[in-house]
Amino acid sequence: MGLALYRRYRPRTFAEVIGQEHVTEPLMQALRTGRLNHAYLFSGPRGCGKTSSARILARSLNCERGPTPEPCGECDSCVALAPDGSGSIDVIEIDAASHGGVDDARDLRERAIFAPVSSRFKVYVIDEAHMVSSAGFNALLKLVEEPPDYVKFVFATTEPDKVLGTIKSRTHHYPFRLITPGVLRPYLEKLCAIEGVKVEPAVFPLVVRAGGGSARDTLSVLDQLIAGAGPEGVTYPRAVALLGVTDVALLDEMCDALAAGDGAAAYGTIDRVVEAGHDPRRFASDLLGRLRDLIVLQQVPDAAGKGLLDAPDDELTRMASQAQRFGPATLSRLADIVHDGLTEMRGTTAPRLLLELICARMLLPGADDSAGALLQRLERMERRLAATGELPTPTPTPTSEAPQTRTAPQNQPEPQGTTAPRSKPEPPSQAEPQDDRDNGEPQAAAVAVKTAAPERPGVLDAVAVRRVWEEVLGYVGRKSRRVGAVAREATVREVAGDTLVLLFKHRVHAEMLAGGPELLIEAVYEVLGPPAPDRAWQVRCELSGQAVSPGTASDQGPKPPVPPAQSRRDAPAAEPDWPATAPPGGAAPAPRPDPSPAPATAPRKAGGRAAGNGRKAAAEPAEEPPDEPYEGFDPGDEPLDDVLDEQTVRQTSEEQALQLLRQTLGAEKIG
Repeated sequence: MGLALYRRYRPRTFAEVIGQEHVTEPLMQALRTGRLNHAYLFSGPRGCGKTSSARILARSLNCERGPTPEPCGECDSCVALAPDGSGSIDVIEIDAASHGGVDDARDLRERAIFAPVSSRFKVYVIDEAHMVSSAGFNALLKLVEEPPDYVKFVFATTEPDKVLGTIKSRTHHYPFRLITPGVLRPYLEKLCAIEGVKVEPAVFPLVVRAGGGSARDTLSVLDQLIAGAGPEGVTYPRAVALLGVTDVALLDEMCDALAAGDGAAAYGTIDRVVEAGHDPRRFASDLLGRLRDLIVLQQVPDAAGKGLLDAPDDELTRMASQAQRFGPATLSRLADIVHDGLTEMRGTTAPRLLLELICARMLLPGADDSAGALLQRLERMERRLAATGELPTPTPTPTSEAPQTRTAPQNQPEPQGTTAPRSKPEPPSQAEPQDDRDNGEPQAAAVAVKTAAPERPGVLDAVAVRRVWEEVLGYVGRKSRRVGAVAREATVREVAGDTLVLLFKHRVHAEMLAGGPELLIEAVYEVLGPPAPDRAWQVRCELSGQAVSPGTASDQGPKPPVPPAQSRRDAPAAEPDWPATAPPGGAAPAPRPDPSPAPATAPRKAGGRAAGNGRKAAAEPAEEPPDEPYEGFDPGDEPLDDVLDEQTVRQTSEEQALQLLRQTLGAEKIG
């Protein structure tokens, strides 16, 4: 029966210890100069060479040619202390995990006073020293502080913080560390050549990763693969099956799906992972490692040459291509999501479900308000603009530019059934913009400059808009709850060039949104950007296939009076509810300006509006302002107050209130 690889190739000298030059070289120099301490503390992860170095130190101290940094390997002491030797009576190894009590410490203290039998030094190697109890350490304290000249102590532990401080202060502390992949892989290739075993190059990264930087664990994994190898040697499929690691093809498929935003491909990959018997937790861990590799490749293109990555050439080529499809912020956010998901997957009873939820969070940056998600959306917009082949031009938020380029005829006849406007434009040379229905000109002529350019097909489609529709609705809802509530009744039907077509179930919702689409257009612009350079989004509302009204970012013309969009609390303070008292001479008060005409059949508001039939018979009647409907109020439901005479009309609100109190309560004004 052969020995395990980690026992067969245990180092015999400090020169054979790999990856611990920061420890072996100072120890060799101390042996050359003879500056030796009576106690040493070796700490570090498991399998990195602590106990082996302690045995080599004992062998170097007791060599007949020593103390020497290079034992001869021929004397009785070197032969006895070799990895395959019988051992020496003067080198005592104690397992503190089972001999860490105070009685064991007292027994060691009583035995240490005796001189060595056949060696130069009596060496005590105490493994797992952190398992020694406090009472045991206190019992050893005096001996470790002032041992005999022929006694040496070597404490080996994985947790140096648990070693009693008074013990640690009396030792020379040498911290060991994990071995890097750049050191382990050549070492494994050398051992395989010595063993005469054929191993595929793609297997070595799997073995190194499975070993986790521990030389003993790595050799154990390699020993397992060699034991189960066939005549063809250790193959990659066999290694993947035995080690339980994720196939590189599955990681490539997931990365490609995330780069393309393809949810179907991503969830299909998860299904294949589960069907193949892979652990979802292990897949998430391997995916996090792949994202780390992509981040490194983005920042260091020659990471493989510098030893930052260890992978076959074909895999490095694929990862370099994948790294170019992601932005730095996107990769960072994806890695954060997977890392947090791994923490949540500990102890879960449904790892597949949690893995699918992690995938959903990675595919939907719009559902995340973190800074990483915002940066990812910005990167996505920049890449989409760069894909068009044109540099993005600074396009401001949709503003009222159309009224400056579109003018209506000044001497336009009044439409029938409407009242006169409240104010006339001053000066006459500057005509106020009017609706296309009043001037009889098609609205398309107003934007002739913009529509003269040839149409370009839209970059986005309805699927892409539906994917971020919740984000658009959230933006609208933060600006206006009313518009947000109406917009939630809409369904994205299609994207025709730069026109977003929305479908409504009820006509009232379609008309309300078509009457004022500016906020929705602003939200679409903020989330998706412009549909094309020098173009603006348009919104068309449809009801059962019938268009209601188009809307663009530049439509700032007069809006229809229904549905009302201004509440009473938002009305300007400069417009009183009662007309001002007429000046002496019977002149009527100046009418208030209103850009939109009011219907002639609109009812009058309560208190102080124009009188009934006798109002127009007055010598110089005051011109009645039309109604201003506001949100949640129907003017037709308001009761009418009949104005009795001209004097009542000219009363101020205070006088009318006083008159009302006098009539109802008999109150009189004092003073």
